[in-house]
Amino acid sequence: MDYFSTALLAATVIGALCGLVGSLVVLRRRTFFAQALTHATFPGAVAAAMLGLSIPLGAFVASIAIVGIMTLIGRVRRQGSQVASGIVLTAGFALGVLLQALNPSLPVHVDSFLVGSILTTTGSDIGLAAGVLGIAVVATVFFGKELLFSTFDPNGYRAAGYREWPVELLTLGLITATVVTAMPAVGAILAIALIAAPAAAARLLARTVGQILVAAPVLGAAAGIIGVLLSRALDVAAGPAIALTAAAFFLLALAVRQLRTRAGSSRAAGSSRTAAGRAGTRASLGWKA
Repeated sequence: MDYFSTALLAATVIGALCGLVGSLVVLRRRTFFAQALTHATFPGAVAAAMLGLSIPLGAFVASIAIVGIMTLIGRVRRQGSQVASGIVLTAGFALGVLLQALNPSLPVHVDSFLVGSILTTTGSDIGLAAGVLGIAVVATVFFGKELLFSTFDPNGYRAAGYREWPVELLTLGLITATVVTAMPAVGAILAIALIAAPAAAARLLARTVGQILVAAPVLGAAAGIIGVLLSRALDVAAGPAIALTAAAFFLLALAVRQLRTRAGSSRAAGSSRTAAGRAGTRASLGWKA
């Protein structure tokens, strides 16, 4: 395949992965954590480039260290996960910028870590994304009940005798792998858009969790494909085009949700007026009788 066909395939696979795992991120309210992770893996990618190692490998190692640091900070008294995410987000990104400034002659363009360069993705990048997508699908199928139970009723989950840490570890692992996999396509800064926006759009339109888990990957893949096509047609960077397409999907879903809500309210009001009119008619006839 040529580079453009490879980019389209990568956008499809990575978009579907981000949509599926993004559903867990949105449902479990881990969006800020995912955003912190996307930014904080930047220094790992820069360090890997400095050492001549695989960039996804460097980002993955950095993400493991970051999750550990965030966990420790979150357990400090009077602190919390939001504080830990904010600290790690800014500190990790600043460290990446510092490493870049101290090593201006890196063998690769560091800017591609920030906004992505999907047109340069390789078969190994697609294979990695497909592997992570397969793992995410298997995990969702076999552990879906536990994931949903712990998400919507954590107290009942603990009362039923289940332990939270295996499900939490599974969720963090999927989020980490997705962030690392999405970095070549949309970069460290824009990855959160492809992870959160399709899932948030699916949540606005879907009526059940199952529908969300199906619709979010479809929207993610569509955002990737449309973004790549727009980048070629408008001669702009693919990463921002993909992120903006995903954001547009969310805004469109929000508009559809508002229209649906107003239509439902109008129908309900019309039914109420009709029922009131019928009741008034019956009362009037009864009074005359």
